[in-house]
Amino acid sequence: MGKFIRRYALEIYTVLAMLFMVVTSFMIVLSTIRLFVVVFNFLFILHEWEEGAYPGGFVDLISSLIEVDLTDDLRRASRIPTGVFLVAVTLLPFIFDSIPLFSVTIAVFGCFEGFVHVMGIKIFGLKKKYTPGMVTALMEAVVGIGLICYLAVNHLAAWYDYVGGILLFFICFASMQKTLTLMVGIRYRDMPKLIKKQIKRMRER
Repeated sequence: MGKFIRRYALEIYTVLAMLFMVVTSFMIVLSTIRLFVVVFNFLFILHEWEEGAYPGGFVDLISSLIEVDLTDDLRRASRIPTGVFLVAVTLLPFIFDSIPLFSVTIAVFGCFEGFVHVMGIKIFGLKKKYTPGMVTALMEAVVGIGLICYLAVNHLAAWYDYVGGILLFFICFASMQKTLTLMVGIRYRDMPKLIKKQIKRMRER
């Protein structure tokens, strides 16, 4: 069972995320926050496939950054922490849609995705102005900005919700990234050094 989950982590996440959309389609009334979450959920599915399968290649960029040759099994298994993170960041604001902290968290995540994929062009020194997953990441950023605007215009979140949401996102994201780095055998605290090394290498070309 464990081997099956490791090998088909992306497919399992996709099925779960699609089941979530099917269930929500039967709900007669959805709050605006929940509608935003459903849209995010759909984009997350598209993003995972664009980033990891069609056209894919994001894992290859990361492996070149950390200078580790990943096996196919490890590539597939690396999607497990990501899937767990995505399920959590989707369900929390949907179930607790009256708690703006979780809404801010998913909105910040969407904006962060767009930023990271655009910055990835420079970090990896790519000739094409595209990183695997960038199209859907930018769509997530647009929805994230839209959700933040909705919260602000309707005065649904206080300043501490925005601060707490940002902190919660980075704590959860860092935990996911730390798990991923441990899976490939490097220390998470070494990541900034590897990124700086990659940027320096690109500048010297």
